[in-house]
Amino acid sequence: MSINKLRIGVIGAGSISDLHFASYTKSEDAVIVAVCDLNRERAAAKAEKYDIANIYTDYNELLANPEIDAVSICTWNNTHAEISIAALHAGKHVLVEKPLCKTVEEAQRIQDAVRETGKILQVGFVRRYDTNAQLVKHFIDNGQLGEIYYAKASCLRRLGNPGGWFSDVERSGGGPLIDIGVHVIDVCWYLMGKPKPVAVSGHTYNKLGNRKNVKNLSFYKAADYDAERNTVEDLANVLIRFENGASLMVDVSFTLHAKKDEIAVKLYGDKGGVELEPEIVFVTEILDTITNVTPQINNKSIDINSAFQNEINHFVSCCQTGETPISPVEDGLEIMKILCGIYESAAKGQEIRL
Repeated sequence: MSINKLRIGVIGAGSISDLHFASYTKSEDAVIVAVCDLNRERAAAKAEKYDIANIYTDYNELLANPEIDAVSICTWNNTHAEISIAALHAGKHVLVEKPLCKTVEEAQRIQDAVRETGKILQVGFVRRYDTNAQLVKHFIDNGQLGEIYYAKASCLRRLGNPGGWFSDVERSGGGPLIDIGVHVIDVCWYLMGKPKPVAVSGHTYNKLGNRKNVKNLSFYKAADYDAERNTVEDLANVLIRFENGASLMVDVSFTLHAKKDEIAVKLYGDKGGVELEPEIVFVTEILDTITNVTPQINNKSIDINSAFQNEINHFVSCCQTGETPISPVEDGLEIMKILCGIYESAAKGQEIRL
């Protein structure tokens, strides 16, 4: 057990924060000393649950606490930039939930702040930290799949608009593309070797709305669920082209007239392919026969709790050692260029050069 534990403040006590709280609690090298939320009752509830001494409703007061070394930012997307930059300049290391922010300009300012302060900033691309994703990366890095030239991914919910801030474009920056699409776009790009994106062609649709009328089917709801306001897309799709000639095709939805929810992440190389989701399997040729190879591992799909634990452990380690995270601010900036380019392409009805 570490003698000098990293002292953590968590900003934002909504739904996603529980995965941060639980993971820090299990870390031998970190201790949560503060929680902040605009809703004091919500912050107090988390403080009681996780035995946290300090409660704030103003993140600036939390950042002024000299006993805090690092923060997890679990707030609305439109606050990520201002809080991240303030935290960095207050001398804190930062783990910020995905997406990094709302705009490319904000992302650039965050990157500048990281470089000015020399502090650690890790973007919450949690799928990178899944053991299966790391297994696939190990195979790819060792040439087992050859050159990865094409990938495709889907994250389709038949009913799953979380409402609240998720469905308010001013706070979220968008709908399923920026909320769940960012995960599958990022993990594909990461596993492809992070080639430089050069162009995107995307579409967004708002045909079904919130669908609050649907009965007999439960779905994920925001901590501040409210179905009255919905200004985000239902569905988005995109083709992303990279400088090395590779391409990535993605479609994501909050709501869709589909038989069932669907998650799929597939990558194709000139020596083999892999399906990371819904179940991990490699596809190759053995003695002129196409063969499916299923590794003997603990989980066929992502274990989200384990992935978050790995993410938190990595963040704590980077803060203590100065090592650059595997999801650094530079990657957050590149993903924001892709996301914003997709929304611009959809709005203009044409391909956008990045």
